[in-house]
Amino acid sequence: MKNEINRLGASYPTPQLFIDGQWLGSEGRVTEEVLNPATGEVLALLPHASQQDLEAAVKGAKAAFAGWRATSPQERSRMLRAAAVLLRERVDDIAQTMTLEQGKPLREARLELLAAADTFDWYAEEGRRNYGRVVPGRTLTQRITVLHEPVGVCAAFTPWNFPVVTPARKIAGALAAGCTLVLKLAEETPCCGLALVRALHDVGLPAGVLQAVFGVPAQVSSFLLEHPLIAKFSFTGSSAVGKLLAQQAAKTLKRATMELGGHAPAIVCADGNVAQAADMLVAGKFRNAGQICIAPTRFYVHRSVYADFVQAFVERTRQIVPGNGLDAACGMGPMANPRRLEAMRGLIVDAVQRGAKVECGGQAMEGPGFFWQPTVLTGVPEDARLMNEEPFGPLALINPVDSVEEAITRSNRLPYGLASYAFTQDSATRMQLARGLETGMLGINSLTVSMPEAPFGGVKESGWGSECGVEGLQAYCDVKLISED
Repeated sequence: MKNEINRLGASYPTPQLFIDGQWLGSEGRVTEEVLNPATGEVLALLPHASQQDLEAAVKGAKAAFAGWRATSPQERSRMLRAAAVLLRERVDDIAQTMTLEQGKPLREARLELLAAADTFDWYAEEGRRNYGRVVPGRTLTQRITVLHEPVGVCAAFTPWNFPVVTPARKIAGALAAGCTLVLKLAEETPCCGLALVRALHDVGLPAGVLQAVFGVPAQVSSFLLEHPLIAKFSFTGSSAVGKLLAQQAAKTLKRATMELGGHAPAIVCADGNVAQAADMLVAGKFRNAGQICIAPTRFYVHRSVYADFVQAFVERTRQIVPGNGLDAACGMGPMANPRRLEAMRGLIVDAVQRGAKVECGGQAMEGPGFFWQPTVLTGVPEDARLMNEEPFGPLALINPVDSVEEAITRSNRLPYGLASYAFTQDSATRMQLARGLETGMLGINSLTVSMPEAPFGGVKESGWGSECGVEGLQAYCDVKLISED
């Protein structure tokens, strides 16, 4: 079903719950508005799952678990690969939906959807290689084997900033391992995530294997994390919320995978290619309006190339044209909501009061929607809020350093450790950075740290465990030892 959005020249699906193989609408349920952040317009009314709905979702997932666990890895693989084919066929419609409800430019939305399809494909194949192992026995007659078995019914909580690729990681990891999943998608961006669910439904996924619900986040998470049938949860979001969920899950010792906040440093060494670094870092910083947990934010640039880098970075930033993501000329979309605009304003005011300089941007944009100018600040002191709180917006903070050692020390200062970046041509410096930076992911002369075949996760207060890679599959498995004689 489609809601017509005539003034935008586009249409938007009707958001629904998906419980035990059935699509459920807003009748008799609490609803909330879904807004287009580029215009402020209401796109649709989103139904919230009642407590009875949530209980039905968990029990449906439990009832489906035995059958899905017994389904061969080849058949589970077939369904994930078939769903990936459908996602690629539907890429234009789903990308438009993503741009309407999340705001990112259409080309970014298309790339995200294609990355989600790749994630389904990769887990489809890796699920067929969920190998155990044989351990040599202590006697000739002893046989020791190790099995990887699905942990059971899982819960997953996904954010609004990447509303397709993030749920794809959780869905594909759980299903490939043989688990069933209750998925709480972000209320701000419901329908592009539901497109993943619909693709799996359309290729014949058994009822109950995957459920999709919405509601007041704290209420839904409390219900699921306290439910005795939920064995594991996966969460992507802020460190503050992750800590609360971990406390709740600890009551019943539920397994957890959490990808939490970041404040990614980007180090430009004296021998770094300034033009290359500026090109990559501007693209990485302002993609999705900076609303990315792995976005480069704290720039530590060697003093010998500092002036050149600032000039190159600012020049490229000024060329970005914010606008409605449906417009082909749009270079950056809006913020998620008005609260993000107030957050940007407060962080910049604090930084300037402490001595920072605004090189470009620094203001909200006039007109409809929730737009903030791409902003560059220099000389930001370490005690500024911006240098200690994840801005999650289009703010780049550039400071000079006198050595690689200083850059590493300042990069490691915060409790975050999700992603880091560096630009250097020297092999010894690369090794120094690789060993010295406290981070889950490091890109050297590259910002590509997210791919289905490699682990994605952080250290310190940036998370527990990893998604993607073989680690992402094993996160949904219990390890069982069998000793025979």
